[in-house]
Amino acid sequence: MITKRIIPCLDVRDGRVVKGVQFQGLGDVASPVELAQYYSENGADELVFYDITASAEGRALFTDILTETARTVFIPLTVGGGINTTADFDRVLKCGADKVSVNSGAIRDPSLVGKAAKLYGDQCVVLSVDVKRVDGVFRIFAKGGRENTGMEAIEWIRRCVGDGAGEVVVNSMDTDGVRQGFDLELLEKVCEAVRVPVIASGGAGRMEDFLTLFRTLPGVDAGLAASIFHFGEVKIEELKRLMRANGIPARI
Repeated sequence: MITKRIIPCLDVRDGRVVKGVQFQGLGDVASPVELAQYYSENGADELVFYDITASAEGRALFTDILTETARTVFIPLTVGGGINTTADFDRVLKCGADKVSVNSGAIRDPSLVGKAAKLYGDQCVVLSVDVKRVDGVFRIFAKGGRENTGMEAIEWIRRCVGDGAGEVVVNSMDTDGVRQGFDLELLEKVCEAVRVPVIASGGAGRMEDFLTLFRTLPGVDAGLAASIFHFGEVKIEELKRLMRANGIPARI
């Protein structure tokens, strides 16, 4: 049985890791380089690095901080933020990323996923989606959750996977930072729609939330979280031991 992955997320702004609630009120946490090294040495299966204001500010991702971060980790590293062209994919991969996450760039240019997949392979292209309920419909948001695109989320995800996205990070804006558990309704719909790995993001508040996620939706491949790991409320090695004790495969 394939092990379930536990993935910490570094939301980086101005070279520092920050965290907010429902994409608002961002507060300083730590150095991404130091935090990445800590996670690499303490049980994380992968690491996600998002330059969270690059798209909104219309600039390229900070490559110096990324390069330094990539040097410190020995687990797969997914990087996103300000990815708008295949040249951006190339630059980030050369900085040490293993996979590249695209969100607003794919919304701006829907052909980007397909072009990147042809150049670098499906396994390198991660579709990241920020999803929020609007009048009962799951909608895609762009620019770090600042802009409602009006697009229906499940159809957009299905289209991008069809174009070559090899993995999907589903971030629920409704549950982000609230710590009441993952958005199981949204995740179930995504798992039904695609046959690539699905990563759940947004809502984890305690170890039991991961148990509920993997028991309820065995099709979800990984759980991603930020603040509960950053502030030491959940230690990844302890979480994995709990998962295994409850019959959920995890790498220890």
